[in-house]
Amino acid sequence: MPAFGDPKAHLLIVGLAPGMHGANATGRPFTGDHAGIILYETLYKFKFATRSVSKSVDDALQLKDCRITNAVKCVPPENKPTLDEIKTCNSYLRNELNSLIPGCVILALGKIAHDSVLRAFGLKLSQYPFGHAKQYKIQNKLHLLDSYHCSRYNTQTKRLTQKQFEAIFAKVRSIL
Repeated sequence: MPAFGDPKAHLLIVGLAPGMHGANATGRPFTGDHAGIILYETLYKFKFATRSVSKSVDDALQLKDCRITNAVKCVPPENKPTLDEIKTCNSYLRNELNSLIPGCVILALGKIAHDSVLRAFGLKLSQYPFGHAKQYKIQNKLHLLDSYHCSRYNTQTKRLTQKQFEAIFAKVRSIL
């Protein structure tokens, strides 16, 4: 699954993997699933997107100063990638991260995305523990910001509320 958005963006969002009925079916990250509804509404609210809804690769949605990629490039069995799958796809993420300019924000949606970013940079996971709203300065003056994934499970259980998710994007805007 290719990344979507501005290749020169100052915000790179790293998700988990394409959803079977979402991105895998539509060809665009976070398009066609519950997490995408929340993500694109929030991106629009914070002026990172031209529309609040992503329906297909053929719609007119464009990202502004934002790019979306995934830690794993194919649909994992049971929506949970194995460590081997994560490591196999890490070179793609590394290439994406190496293209970032200093001062960019990497928003990791979930622990697997967070850990994948650290692996791509060769950093020790134990030195940068995942936590919602945690922020780290990492290589090349990049900012790593964590959020719980905007999945149906996390939002329906209120582990991640719309208010919490919007606070993450307010933090992104303040960093940028």
